[in-house]
Amino acid sequence: MNEELSLRERKKRETRQRISGIATGLIAARGFDAVTVAEVAREAGVSTMTVFNYFPRKEDLFLDRIPEAAELFAAAVRERAPGETPLAALRRLALRLLDERHPLGGMAERFTHFWRIVIDSPALRARAREGVEEVEEALASALAEAGAADPHLLAALTVAAYRTLYVTSARRLLAGDPVGEVAGDHRVRLEAAFAALGRVAPR
Repeated sequence: MNEELSLRERKKRETRQRISGIATGLIAARGFDAVTVAEVAREAGVSTMTVFNYFPRKEDLFLDRIPEAAELFAAAVRERAPGETPLAALRRLALRLLDERHPLGGMAERFTHFWRIVIDSPALRARAREGVEEVEEALASALAEAGAADPHLLAALTVAAYRTLYVTSARRLLAGDPVGEVAGDHRVRLEAAFAALGRVAPR
């Protein structure tokens, strides 16, 4: 039974990734407004209803990593090492995303086209802001479970710091600054941000 469930979940993930990949390719080529959900469904070989089962909104087809971001931040706290503080675990996650050049770390030239598409679409910008709130809520829940003194405040401070650094570095890459230089500065600022969070975090 567990193997069947695992296989079903794996197929669902593969279907989700295929739909998102096709949508991303179409949107990257023609722009967000020019692509319809029906077109994505047709290209993916599924029904429109199936697309909406995986992605409640059209914007989620392109900003498909919002759930992953929420899960990563919450999991960093819930699965931290024995004796490790939540902030230390979150710092470790942030540095890992940077070192891996993960999309949620943002430090690669290949992401600049993605950012330009988001910048050019009011709908995507609005959904991205909502996504930040969703990550913050997921993190606050995990921090509450960990016994943080003021989990919502700590989550808000942490997510705001991470978002600010991400956006600042993304703007530098869009302006043409070298990736290695931006990534190096990003690491220094991440370290400084978590050090500051450690000083002001509710106790």
